[in-house]
Amino acid sequence: MGSWNDFLGPLVYLNSESKYTLALGLQQFKGMYATEWHLMIAAATVVLAPAIIVFFTRQRYFVEGITLTGIKG
Repeated sequence: MGSWNDFLGPLVYLNSESKYTLALGLQQFKGMYATEWHLMIAAATVVLAPAIIVFFTRQRYFVEGITLTGIKG
């Protein structure tokens, strides 16, 4: 989780905007004097959509794995 949310590391090491991580890409929607909140929320939704789709399509396996870890014997 720490690597997923890392902001400063990629900001220091990456010098090309085409290689920015998702967090750095979302930061591009924040301006110096104003923030385009509707664009930032739309971009965040697009970024989260694949993770949500994978979770709901594989939810059965997640729950099955959790329930099997509690069985003893």
